[in-house]
Parts: sequence; C-alpha cells; structure tokens
Amino acid sequence: MVAIGFPHAAAIDKVARAYPKTQFAIVDAVVDLPNVQSFVYREHEGSFLAGMAAAMASRSGKVGMVGGMDIPLVRKFACGYEQGAKYADPKVEVKLNMIGSTPSAWTDPARGAELTKAQVAQGVDVVFSAAGTSGLGIMQAARDAGILAIGVDSNQNGLHPGTMLTSMVKRVDLAVEQAFRGVKPGVTALGLKEGGVGLAMDEHNAKLVTPAMRARLDAARADIVAGKLKVIDYTVAMACR
Repeated sequence: MVAIGFPHAAAIDKVARAYPKTQFAIVDAVVDLPNVQSFVYREHEGSFLAGMAAAMASRSGKVGMVGGMDIPLVRKFACGYEQGAKYADPKVEVKLNMIGSTPSAWTDPARGAELTKAQVAQGVDVVFSAAGTSGLGIMQAARDAGILAIGVDSNQNGLHPGTMLTSMVKRVDLAVEQAFRGVKPGVTALGLKEGGVGLAMDEHNAKLVTPAMRARLDAARADIVAGKLKVIDYTVAMACR
C-alpha cells in the first residue's frame, strides 16, 4: 500500500503497526516502522532551479512566490527558490506570500489570485505557485496580468501556454514505482541526482527559456548533483540565510 501526502502519516503509522507483515510506503512524510518505506524529496534543489529561471526571465528584477499552507515543507520550496533567484541575480528582489495556516489554504484559488495581483502591483513579473489547487488562481492571475508563472509538482506548462515559464516537477511516480517493486524500509530521498525533481521543458515553454538560460540551468544542476553547489534545506536549517 502506498499513501501520497503527509496528512496520511498518522493513518499509515496506525495501520502498519496493526499489520506488521504487510509492506507500506508513504510519500512526503516519515513513518519510522520496520515495514514502511518513507519517500521524501529534496524540493529545495528543484526550487533552486525554478528561482534561477525566474530571475533570468525577469525584466523588473522582482520575482515572487505564493505558497499554500505555511508549513516547513512549503518554506522548503520558498527557501530553495530564493537561493536560486539570488544565485542567478544577486540583486533580484524576492516577494513571498502564504495563503494561510490551515489546510483550506490548498483549495483557495481566489486568495491565490488576490496575493498574486498584490505582488504584480509591487513589480513582480514572475511568480512561482506552490499552493495545490489554489495555484489555479495564481496562474490565472499571472496570465491576466501578462506576467510569467511557474507551476509545481506536475507539468503545468500546458495550462496557460505562453505565460508558463516552467514547472518544478516532483516525480511522485518514481516513488510509487519503487515501492511496487519492493518496499525497502527506511527513508528514501529523491532529488536532482535521482531525477525526483526538476524543471519541465516542452513545446509550451520552448520560446520562453532561451538557450543561454538552459545552459546556466544545466550547469547549476550538474554542480548540485556533484555536490559543488550546496542548496540549503529549510527543514534542516530552519532558516534560508
């Protein structure tokens, strides 16, 4: 059995204890039991590349992010994004807003749109959406304002072709496939090296990401994988700088 998402951690913990001979896996949470494999992602690495792309594409020198529920996981995205933006352009300004502090923050596209419009009013011309279905409002507001948006988790480039700079994809399918091939109890981390996170490049954003931008992104990716470029993990450091 595979559970997707940290809200299922308590349930997996309870059921795995009740059925110790059954194998379980969970994505985005850690359940420390001998019959559970916990998959976590180095989202900060993929978000670093998203921040680089945003800073390189920005004309105003101001980029933004609108997160969903204000929890360490979302701060992890934000921290990586800010580091990447400043790596590409040390002078860039990064604006950050969170939709809320309760689970309803994931399902409030109207609030997402409102915060995006506020960032646009401050000069932001690229916004990173990391807010679940609230992101639909963020990306729509970006399109309406004529600025660029960055999707999250799945490839969302096709939602608004021409204004979606890219998407920071999170390959949950890799975790599910690994679990189905045989649960290996413990914690499994997936990042750039394992192909667990990355930026979506396709026909929808081919004209927005220039060859020069791709070259810098590829170089940074290689350096992160090789360990030459360190990206701070907010959930470990509990700080971004």
